[in-house]
Amino acid sequence: MTVPLSIRQDGRMASDAQQGVVFPADAEGRRSTSDVGRAVVADALREVDATGAAAAQRETNWRSGYLTHVRRLVEAGLGSPDDAVAIARGGLDGLRARMRVAGPGGEVTLEEWQGDASESLEGVEVVGNGEPVRELVLPYRGQRLRGAEIQRQVDEWISTGVVEPTVADAVDAVLAHPDWLRLEGHTVAVLGAGSEMGPLPSLMRWGARVAAVDLDRQEIWQRVLHVAKGGAGRLVAPVRRGSEGALDESAGVDLLREAPSLRSWLAEQPGTLVVGNYVYADGATNTRLSVAVDSLTTALQADRDDVALAYLATPTDVFAVPKDAVEFSTHAYENRSGRAKTLGRPLRALSGGRLLTRQYVAGSDPGVNDSLVPQQGPNYALAKRVHRWRATVARHDGALVSMNVAPPTRTRSVVKNRALAAAYAGAHRFGVEVFDPSTSNVLMAALLVHDLHTGGGPSHPQPWQDEAYAAAHGGLWRAPYAPRSALGLAAVLGYGAARG
Repeated sequence: MTVPLSIRQDGRMASDAQQGVVFPADAEGRRSTSDVGRAVVADALREVDATGAAAAQRETNWRSGYLTHVRRLVEAGLGSPDDAVAIARGGLDGLRARMRVAGPGGEVTLEEWQGDASESLEGVEVVGNGEPVRELVLPYRGQRLRGAEIQRQVDEWISTGVVEPTVADAVDAVLAHPDWLRLEGHTVAVLGAGSEMGPLPSLMRWGARVAAVDLDRQEIWQRVLHVAKGGAGRLVAPVRRGSEGALDESAGVDLLREAPSLRSWLAEQPGTLVVGNYVYADGATNTRLSVAVDSLTTALQADRDDVALAYLATPTDVFAVPKDAVEFSTHAYENRSGRAKTLGRPLRALSGGRLLTRQYVAGSDPGVNDSLVPQQGPNYALAKRVHRWRATVARHDGALVSMNVAPPTRTRSVVKNRALAAAYAGAHRFGVEVFDPSTSNVLMAALLVHDLHTGGGPSHPQPWQDEAYAAAHGGLWRAPYAPRSALGLAAVLGYGAARG
């Protein structure tokens, strides 16, 4: 179980009671997330953009100033594919060199940790009682869409700018090959099995084999096992060898402390191993988890030559976007209603140009979509950046990678944040659709299935184009306004609905 962290007002974390993957301690024993964030972004940029690296290293207020530097990570990688890969490698190497693992005997490096499997795990299999769902069924606003109904809905999303047009290509392929859904010959390791955004419910319905990984908390495993028993697949859960008692009481591991033991267990799973990262935690623990999972991922890649990687990219990040997305947004801005233009002028004037600004410079190719949300903070941004960096490097090195941009979704982690919940409730007024978890879950699981059966999807010249393929961003890329320039107004307009 993760021990809560003590966060000081200066952004430094107290070092007491931390176990497992931790931020490095300075000479006074303090663990600063800001120091690591600055240094890792500088590491990532140094080879390609020395000026940007120096600027990140000099940033004195990382907790608010990180936004500029995260954007620069994307912009600096647009020159060539080699630049993007160099940034990803530099960031991953810098983080890996800095992070430590704390245990009873002191602190060790991540490499030393992965060679120390202190717990022996075994799998307990649960076979679902249901009949497999042999076609793609998409829940959407109280309906269950099939076949042509799904295609019409995807076409509607495309016409309103909610998803990239290539989503239709991927979904059409899955509709044409319903036998893909079962993922015959694969074991999907769902790290974060209880996650609302994870693919577990869909995979169980379709009859897949899943190695489910989550914390050893009974309430999590009761939900996971309920899904497994009601589905048609096979779920195998890790338990400590010799454990007794009901499965919901004995299953589970803590990735922050026990990833090496999990490595040994996952390495023995049959079929092609898909390592799916769906873990999430609040604050600095999210970054620690991303590092733990990344360490596990690279260790499994060293153990086996058939490891595929799967991630969901958050839409509230910075992305390079294709020319047609820029043109869509530009057209929407230039043709906004007279009322919107009338209201927009005084708002921009009063805010010093910060509110309701156009999203892109007309004609940009590619454009840069900056949907970072300050309330989510630099630790969240770094945790999600680790996923994208690893996907870029792994794909470049020849691994099969499924990494798809997921839509804004009303998950528990979002709606418990009052500001984000309010912004999501008002987002539709600015061309953004926020999805229900049930819709996001199935759509993103279908895109995963597509990728696993098509070698990771089409190959593109630039890493940013791989990220843009089949992106279901909810409209953030194609909205008329720069997202942060509309976020505050969306929150004001959505506050009443969110509170209700």
